[in-house]
Amino acid sequence: MPDKKDITNREDLLLLMQEFYKKLLTDDSINYLFTDIAKINLSHHLPVLVDFWDSILFQSNTYQKNAMQPHLALHQKSPLQKQHFETWLRYFKTSVDELYSGDNAFIIKERATSIATVMQIKTIQASR
Repeated sequence: MPDKKDITNREDLLLLMQEFYKKLLTDDSINYLFTDIAKINLSHHLPVLVDFWDSILFQSNTYQKNAMQPHLALHQKSPLQKQHFETWLRYFKTSVDELYSGDNAFIIKERATSIATVMQIKTIQASR
């Protein structure tokens, strides 16, 4: 089996997001946040996610929004729990590892860990 390639472009990020969301949306412990509460339209949401991660990983400046705000709004509707962040991160890292290997694959997992940690702290603070 050939070595996995690294994440190098937006197409790689799109594939990663598609595989990641397949996992998330089949897990009843978390999928309701996306389907019932946030009511995401995946065909609209995926390009936004690609923009976000493109900006994070490649400093492309394609994402110009506040990523924290929709998550705080979601938290107000249905509190985000520690296990939600753990589940999200587990599926994210698993998806990266299944598809890619290399420096960018490592970096995106580290950034995802940082982002999940910050979001978890901010949602806890917002609950006080």
